[in-house]
Amino acid sequence: MSETGTIGEALIAQGISRRSLLKYTGYLASILALPPMASRAMADALASAKRQSVIWLSFQECTGCTESLTRSFNPTIEDMIFNLISLDYQETLMASAGTAAEGAMQAARTANKGKYVLVVDGSVSTGAGGVYSTNAGKSNLETLKEVAADAMAVLSVGTCAAFGGIPMAKPNPTGAVPVSEIITDKPVINISGCPPIPEAIAGTVAYIITFGKLPDLDHLNRPKAFFGDSIHDRCYRRPFYDKGQFAKSFDDEGARNGWCLYEVGCKGPVTYNACATLKWNGGVSFPIQSGHGCLGCSEPGFWDRGGFYKPLSAAVMGNREIIGGAAVAGVAAGAASVALARKRRAAALAAQAAASAAVVTQEKTP
Repeated sequence: MSETGTIGEALIAQGISRRSLLKYTGYLASILALPPMASRAMADALASAKRQSVIWLSFQECTGCTESLTRSFNPTIEDMIFNLISLDYQETLMASAGTAAEGAMQAARTANKGKYVLVVDGSVSTGAGGVYSTNAGKSNLETLKEVAADAMAVLSVGTCAAFGGIPMAKPNPTGAVPVSEIITDKPVINISGCPPIPEAIAGTVAYIITFGKLPDLDHLNRPKAFFGDSIHDRCYRRPFYDKGQFAKSFDDEGARNGWCLYEVGCKGPVTYNACATLKWNGGVSFPIQSGHGCLGCSEPGFWDRGGFYKPLSAAVMGNREIIGGAAVAGVAAGAASVALARKRRAAALAAQAAASAAVVTQEKTP
């Protein structure tokens, strides 16, 4: 349950200094793409703010989004729960169960009416009135409408909640839909990914607590700080793409040399997320660094895009209804640049071969 004390008072009680708070807010300012001086304002705001009441509902999901948050390194899950937020309901993480758990949620709703943040992971079943996914004697559809009514804002965490995800993949037997299709009368922030990056979840919540407003969002209602650039734009393999150096399979010489994974299905050019910069497991790695192409899991309809291991030009061009005309145009431009890069590489190799032949001929000439 939310406490009356401020976050600053809780930090002091735990022996956390002002210097440590400034270091933390400096990190938050950097990942949120804010100017350095914002860290001081964030520290002041956090110190005087009360812990944010959060109610977390899980619907048609795999618990991967919750697992992702528990692996947050900055801040850690302990920091989030005990210092920044009051996690008043979360089925996986809370100790209570049954009637006691549902009572805790109702108490939090009453005490923080109009002020709590509702976090949802998982898509919402609408088929047959929502009977495919229920909890506490209610369908997810009914629960979402009821709890969202008194929320300040809704965070759709993970691609299932944000865009429907795997449950909405064809043929969609449960009638799964994203949260934003049900909740249309208040702000819905999408933090997509399968699972989403934990720092994107934590950073967004910290921003709301600090500034009392929503961060800048893109056209899909995702925080621009984390979804403003494509994987391709930030990928360390981009130079190989520009040179036309592509792995043809996952075990050929190009793959062993770290060449671009475009031709084995990487969806980085049309996927927007911070994987290439924040990475995973405390900044250790991300899929492309581990040798696997991007699946495009933070984008709408990623499961139905025509094949994870087909190049974009083949897998996406026939799916205009999924990704939209602008994205198709982007893929076409990308395919053209790939073709150009291949021609340039072929020309460079031919010139290199000709130069080598000339040297050999000169050496043989008496």
